[in-house]
Amino acid sequence: MTGTAHRSRYEEFSDYVSSRGPALLRMARSLANNSSDAEDLLQAALIKTFFAWDRIASPNARDGYVRRAMVNTQISEWRRQRMTVYPTADIPDQRIDDPTWKTDLTDTVHRAIARLPERQRTMVVLRYYEDMTEAQIADRLGVTLGTVKSTLSRAVNKLRQDADLTIDRATT
Repeated sequence: MTGTAHRSRYEEFSDYVSSRGPALLRMARSLANNSSDAEDLLQAALIKTFFAWDRIASPNARDGYVRRAMVNTQISEWRRQRMTVYPTADIPDQRIDDPTWKTDLTDTVHRAIARLPERQRTMVVLRYYEDMTEAQIADRLGVTLGTVKSTLSRAVNKLRQDADLTIDRATT
């Protein structure tokens, strides 16, 4: 192939991605857990599509090829994960350092914590995000250990009752 043929292929593919990207991203979002996973899924499908670009006979078949590549890629990802998640109403006592925890749930939890009164929010952050003991929190804030325990208890109860964090137990 000449340099012009390669350039034309790249330009044609680039034009396709520019024009169809938003619609394809919406499809990826329906398959993935969150926006960043959807972007990764679309990127992987577009890479596969680019390598097959010359074999896709009809311009009308391109969307179908990308969609099929996204579905196949997502199915492969699900098979790789093979992870079972058990929802719980209990808030963990230790902070979680798993990088895959960065999901929409994380945003929901942050918003729920932001709705707590300042003192409760401060203690929740120190206890569950900074992993401080109740005694360390009492020392840092200049309050009694009993105050820390009762404040954390009230905060956790408020979080458990937060409508955005509750699980509809009738459907689970």
